[in-house]
Amino acid sequence: MHRLIPSRRLRRSLMFCLSSLLILCLSVFPTSPTKAKTTLNVAIEPTFPPFELLGKNGELDGFDVDLFKAIAKAADFDLKFQTMQFDGMIPALQAKTVDAAIAAMTITAERQKVVDFSRPYFKSGLAIAIPANNKNITSLASLENKSIAVQIGTTGAAEAAKIPGAKIRTFDAAPLVLQELLNGNVDAALNDAAVTLYAIKQNNLDKIKIIDQLLTEEYYGIPTPKNSPSLDAINKGLTVILSDGTYDRLYQKWFNAKAPQLPETVNFAKSNSSVNSTSSIIFKAMPNLLQGVLVTLYLTAFSVILGMIGGSLIGIARLSRIPLLRWATRAYIDFFRGTPLLVQIFMIYFGLPALMQGFGINFNLGRLAASVIALSLNSAAYIAEIVRAGIQSIETGQAEAAQSLGLGTVETMRYVIFPQALRRMLPPLGNEFITLLKDTSLVAVIGFEELFQQGRLIVANNYRAFEIYAAVALIYLVLTVLSSRIFSWLERWMNPVNKSREADLEIDSK
Repeated sequence: MHRLIPSRRLRRSLMFCLSSLLILCLSVFPTSPTKAKTTLNVAIEPTFPPFELLGKNGELDGFDVDLFKAIAKAADFDLKFQTMQFDGMIPALQAKTVDAAIAAMTITAERQKVVDFSRPYFKSGLAIAIPANNKNITSLASLENKSIAVQIGTTGAAEAAKIPGAKIRTFDAAPLVLQELLNGNVDAALNDAAVTLYAIKQNNLDKIKIIDQLLTEEYYGIPTPKNSPSLDAINKGLTVILSDGTYDRLYQKWFNAKAPQLPETVNFAKSNSSVNSTSSIIFKAMPNLLQGVLVTLYLTAFSVILGMIGGSLIGIARLSRIPLLRWATRAYIDFFRGTPLLVQIFMIYFGLPALMQGFGINFNLGRLAASVIALSLNSAAYIAEIVRAGIQSIETGQAEAAQSLGLGTVETMRYVIFPQALRRMLPPLGNEFITLLKDTSLVAVIGFEELFQQGRLIVANNYRAFEIYAAVALIYLVLTVLSSRIFSWLERWMNPVNKSREADLEIDSK
C-alpha cells in the first residue's frame, strides 16, 4: 500500500481556509471582554475601636471594616485600605488622593461643603468620660473652666470649643484622649459614646466612667470627594446590606444590640457662607499661627539651653578615664540617638506617668515639662558628640603647654581647650539648633499647641489644608533662615582672625 501524503500547496490551502473561517466566526460572534472590578482606595485610621482597629493577626478589623467589605461585595467592587490620621482624611479627599474614607465620621454641615457623604450607616452621640471618683461633673454645663481632652478634627473637639473657659487638649487618636484622662492630666474627655464604652469594657478601665446621657445625636457617613462616581456604588451596596439583614448581623456582632432605624439622608439648614480667598484665610489664621510661633521659640530656647548644659557635661564625661562613666555616657547617647524622638515623647508623657501610677505613685507631667524634657534629653545626646569631637580636635600640645604653666585639668579645659573648641563647634551646633527648632513640631502629638499644632487645628475647622500648611512652612523657613544668619554672625564674631583684622583697621585709622 502506498501512503497518501498531501502536497505542500494543499496543506497551505487548508491552513488558509481554516484561518479565514476562524476570523469570520470571531467577526460574526465577537467575545465580550471581562470587565475588571473597580478598586477604591479607602482611608482608615485603625485606632478607633470598635469601629476601626488592628486584629489579632495585625489585620484591619472592626465594625466599619466589616461594613465596607459587605458594601463592596454587594456593589461588586474591590477595596484597598490606606491608613491615615483622622484630621488628614478630608484634605486627602479634597485632593482626591483617596476615593473614600471609613472612620466613623459624623455627617455635619461644614463637612458637607467640602465632601459628599453616603447615606447614614450608624447612629451615635457624644459622651463625657470622667474619673470614676468625680461627682462634680454631671453635664456639659459643669465642664465650664475645666480641662478637656478631645481628638483633633472631631465633633467632640467642636463641642468642647463652645464651652466657656474650657482648656482643650487635642490629640491624634481616641486612645490618647482616654490615656490623658487616665493619667489625671485633664478633668474630662469628650468622645463618641460607643468608642468610650468599648474601651472601658475591653480594657477594664475601672478608673473612668461616662455620664449616662448623650450630648448629641449624630449619624456617621462614608465621605467621598465632591461629585465622586464612587458614591452611587457605595450607596447602592449600603442600601442592599441594610435591607437583606447583613447590617443587622454586623451590628449584633460588634455591639450586641439591635440595630436602630437609620434615615436615608441627614439634612442641615443651608448657610450663605461664601468661599474665602487664600489671602483672607491666611490673614485670619495669622494670629493663632503667631501665637504658635511664640510657643515654638520658647520651647526651643528652654530645650537648647538645657541640652547645651547636659550635652557639654556628657561630652566631657565621654573623655573621662573612668571606664564606667564612659560606658554610661555612651549608652545614653546610643539610646537617644538610636530611638525616634516621637517615641521618646510618648514614653515620657504617656508611659512614665502610667508606669509610676502602676506602682501606686500619683505622678504626672505637664505638657510643657514633658516636651522640654524630651527635647532636651534628645538634643543633649547629639550635642555631647559635637562637644566631644570639638574637644578632641584641639591639639594635645595645647593641654601640655597649659599644664606646664601650672594650670590644672579643670583650668586647662576652662581657659584653653573649651574656648577654642567652642569656635569649631559653632557650625554643627547651629545645625542642631535648627533641627531642634523643627523637631518641636513633634510635640503636637501630646496636644502642645506650638506652630504646627496651631496649623492643624485651623485646618480641622476650615479644611483649607494647602493655604494653612504653606503658611506654616513659610514661617518655619523664616525662623530657620534667621537662626542660620545668627550663627553665621557668631562664627565671624568669635573668629580671632577677624578680630585681629578689626584691631589693625582701628590702629590704621588712628
